[in-house]
Amino acid sequence: MEPTSAPRKGREGSLNNPEVLENVPGNVIPILEREFDDFDTEAGRYLDGDIEELDFIGFRLKQGVYGQRQADVQMIRVKLPFGGVSPEQMESFADVVERYAPLKKGHITTRQNIQIHHIPLPDAAKAIREMGDAGLSSREGCGNTVRNVTGDPWAGICENELFDPTPYVGAYVRYFVRHPDFQLMPRKIKTAFTATDEDRAITGIHDIGFIPRVKEDGTRGFEIRVGGGTSIMARVAPTLYEFVGADDGEYLKVTEACLRIFDRQDFLRVNRARARIKVLVDKIGMDAFREQVAEELEGDWVGQRDYTLDPFDHDEAKHAPPRPARSGAPNGDHREFDRWASSNVRKQRQDGFSAVEVKVTRGDISPEQFRGLATLMREYSGGYARTTVGQNLVLRWVRDESLYDLWKGLEALGLGDHGAQEITDVVSCPGTDSCKLGITASMGLNQAVQERVESIGLDDPLINKMHIKMSGCPNGCSQHHIGNIGLYGASIKAGERTIP
Repeated sequence: MEPTSAPRKGREGSLNNPEVLENVPGNVIPILEREFDDFDTEAGRYLDGDIEELDFIGFRLKQGVYGQRQADVQMIRVKLPFGGVSPEQMESFADVVERYAPLKKGHITTRQNIQIHHIPLPDAAKAIREMGDAGLSSREGCGNTVRNVTGDPWAGICENELFDPTPYVGAYVRYFVRHPDFQLMPRKIKTAFTATDEDRAITGIHDIGFIPRVKEDGTRGFEIRVGGGTSIMARVAPTLYEFVGADDGEYLKVTEACLRIFDRQDFLRVNRARARIKVLVDKIGMDAFREQVAEELEGDWVGQRDYTLDPFDHDEAKHAPPRPARSGAPNGDHREFDRWASSNVRKQRQDGFSAVEVKVTRGDISPEQFRGLATLMREYSGGYARTTVGQNLVLRWVRDESLYDLWKGLEALGLGDHGAQEITDVVSCPGTDSCKLGITASMGLNQAVQERVESIGLDDPLINKMHIKMSGCPNGCSQHHIGNIGLYGASIKAGERTIP
């Protein structure tokens, strides 16, 4: 059974009937123009000294605007549910980065977001409005909310998939974004949907994770895991239920019950470093937490909700490019192309098509690369792309005949390197380059390690499959806990001084 949509109600510009809501990648989150006006107003009041900094911080975090360690500049975190992004949005990123970001780059995160750094507050208000024109949203990119919902970039095109979870990811995002009950939880909630048991979305390290399951009668659903995470208390999420229904919205209802329980735990609000749902699950155990969820689901609030799905409904196959009349091929030495194809290209289950993982060094993309990728997306893919938790970009629905031409196009942009998801594809957070919590320069270490590993010329296939991840502090934004080699920033006291 395919998910069905609920009719939209209410005046234009309201949450039930937003100005912009399209079923194309990158347009999952409803756009509300009044939020841009509110940000303009509140930012102006703060700059004029009419409101206190603490009051403004809570407001801007929910708009995805985060203070940096450098004074008077902000980071904007744009949410890309399941990593989906369109060519027009790539061009919007290029324009905003070029116009407002001094370092002239955007950054793909391990949460499949795009971050833009070092933006003065007055420009941040302009930037989020301009990106909103392209259907991009930073709403709840920060703060104690339901953060960006990540997903398997190969969902819908990979082997061994029971069903494509993408429509249900979209429904989940649309249900919980701006949910009035979950704007100030003890801490953030990170959610992941994977496509297969291979678990490329790494659901185990998330607050809430979903793995597709299908009953014998064909009913779709998910195994739901709750209570995973990294940071100072790394935990693998245990299973709450082996099966919750998908098409009937049960997975939304059970998630809401979990969040309601989490939101009431005042003991978690005392220590921000330990205010995650994994701490609650670890303290009382999954059996006790499961009992609490069952009891919560008996509450009167359930009857006040409508779990009719508002799914993300987009058929990428219809937008797949036709077979090219002419296509290029290596002339002479084809070893570099073959090496790239072996590491960066994955056959789709749909005959004649492949998915290409673009290796993006340190996750950084320049305006020229944003625009160049938009052109390649239109010409060679199904028109859209998905970011990855490894800070790369996946182009889907690429004709097999076009792989060489696409590679040459990527090479011209400086994005044609082989080794996606290999040992030279080093992952790191921004660290002290911008983050207030950073202790060490993880981006600089990333560059040094990558250059050293590349200089060795490793050719052992097992070593090449290793992953190196580094974070600028113990919080683990680069997911260093699950790297084969994981590094994180720490400090020691030496007399009156702190040494990173």
